[in-house]
Amino acid sequence: MASTRPNPLLSDRDVAFHLFEVLDAESLTRLPAFTAHSREGFELFLDSCRRLAREQLFPLYRPMDAEPPVLREGRVRLHPRMGALWRAMTELGLLSAARPEAVGGQGLPVTVYSVANAYLMAGNLAAHGFIGLTTGAAHLLETFGDASLKDAFMQPMYEGRWTGTMALTEPQAGSSLADVRTTATPAPDGTYRIRGSKIFISGGDQDFAENTVHLTLARIDGSPAGTKGISLFAVPARRPGPDGQLVPNDVNVAGVIHKIGWRGLPSLALNYGEDGDCHGWLVGTAGRGLPQMFQMMNEARLMVGMTACATASAAYHEALAYAQERTQGRPLTTRDPASPPVPLVEHADVRRMLLRQKAIVEGSLSLLAYTALQGDLSHHAESEDARARASLLLDLLTPVAKTFPSEKGFEANALSVQVHGGYGYTSEYMPEAWLRDQKLNTIHEGTSGIQSLDLLGRKAVAGGGEALRLYAEEVARTVERARAAGVEAAQCDALAAATDGLTTLTMEVASRGLAGDVEGMLRHSAHYLELFSTHAVAWRWLEQAAVAEEALRRGAGATDTAFYEGKRRAAAYWLRTELPRCAPLAQLIRGNEDSYAGMPVEAF
Repeated sequence: MASTRPNPLLSDRDVAFHLFEVLDAESLTRLPAFTAHSREGFELFLDSCRRLAREQLFPLYRPMDAEPPVLREGRVRLHPRMGALWRAMTELGLLSAARPEAVGGQGLPVTVYSVANAYLMAGNLAAHGFIGLTTGAAHLLETFGDASLKDAFMQPMYEGRWTGTMALTEPQAGSSLADVRTTATPAPDGTYRIRGSKIFISGGDQDFAENTVHLTLARIDGSPAGTKGISLFAVPARRPGPDGQLVPNDVNVAGVIHKIGWRGLPSLALNYGEDGDCHGWLVGTAGRGLPQMFQMMNEARLMVGMTACATASAAYHEALAYAQERTQGRPLTTRDPASPPVPLVEHADVRRMLLRQKAIVEGSLSLLAYTALQGDLSHHAESEDARARASLLLDLLTPVAKTFPSEKGFEANALSVQVHGGYGYTSEYMPEAWLRDQKLNTIHEGTSGIQSLDLLGRKAVAGGGEALRLYAEEVARTVERARAAGVEAAQCDALAAATDGLTTLTMEVASRGLAGDVEGMLRHSAHYLELFSTHAVAWRWLEQAAVAEEALRRGAGATDTAFYEGKRRAAAYWLRTELPRCAPLAQLIRGNEDSYAGMPVEAF
């Protein structure tokens, strides 16, 4: 028995809480970059996105999952209704809404834009994937391309006539971009001839727009080995011919990857230059391809984190509705077998699973929204010091905001399946599909292991730990706010102590690297990321609890009282049951246990 209630995908009340009560997104309109906007305008954009998600994207999610793209005569064919979705999304201005008016955008804060897009991700992550990839590719050209590249490639993408991708991974290299082999040979016309292969290229071909532009990493002939020899190129699937008409650019689809999730978005193997006639245009400075590409990669990491949060949210709301409507069993205190069965939600263990999903989903959304706010402030805060502070926090939190929603979101999705019981693992019900989707998010845009190396090996120790110091200041500010609001003292004390522990542990582990023991420093980077993520979400939950207590003190109606009570309970759950896990993780990292590092290969 499926739920009879429509899935809201995200809670509108919770979205408003994060944006306008916790983060005060309306205050962004006082910055020069956003003076043309207002809260009313933000809410209008949010409402447009949620209606599009619920009315058009979500109804097509299951058909696109059931009928994945296929390769016919060298071209990828998508679900026939994908074109209508693309037009609806582009007509809403999603491709350039957060970009300046100078490139045709609306200049919306990324904070509002990213949360609004979460509705679309929850409704149909595959369809929205084309938007995210195209926006990222166009923004890369906006930042590093010259005027001719912007006219030729950026503008058609922002207008929705063309789509875009990021083409990094190669069959032999995987995530090891230092081993990229695709070559770029200078040509007399000022372009380059590109030759090589790429794999797992999401959105690498489609049949609803005129063209696809691949932002591609390649080595110019004679460039040095390693990452310093990599340059960035715009490589269209079809290039402008002498008469201005598009002609094939010797970019060929070698195969479609068959995936367990995200099935509506094609993942492709591409071959460049099989006939020696693949033209590429250099973007930015030769040899700076990887640093330039990191702009799109970091944006994509946050997009994956938000998609993971949105996927967990849709599954949570499905489980909540099912548990409230499905009757099964009786209370433990009831001995009369003739008494009527009660809804699943009446059982304590089901409420445990629902509360854990809620804590993961709303904790993730809080972390992602805060991180997006740092993105806005890093570019638009009024003082240089404020911009630098926000930039450091953005860099530090990006691997956390990508990984926590992906890893814990998978757990939340598994709990949604569990709440549905036997129906949960059937394809007639939604949770199994979302579970499949969610697993890919731990791999997309850098695995969790790669994110952990980035966090501990670079971000947490950069500048002598300056970003970590700023993070600790932010947490301390929340602790003081929570104390003043009347949040339980034990919760405030626990987070303060955990912050001191995190800072001390980080410096201890960093000292190993300074002494030359890099392997020893990074041996437990995965556990460090888990610890940091648990702490970061505890921080965001304490902030939510503080805001809820302040609102309750001011007085609230019955509906809002229940909402804020939910925040109190979820915060207490995370701070009491999850934050204590940081201590044994710290002990493990500090002891530098080496069972797997010292495991001989032949012993597996």
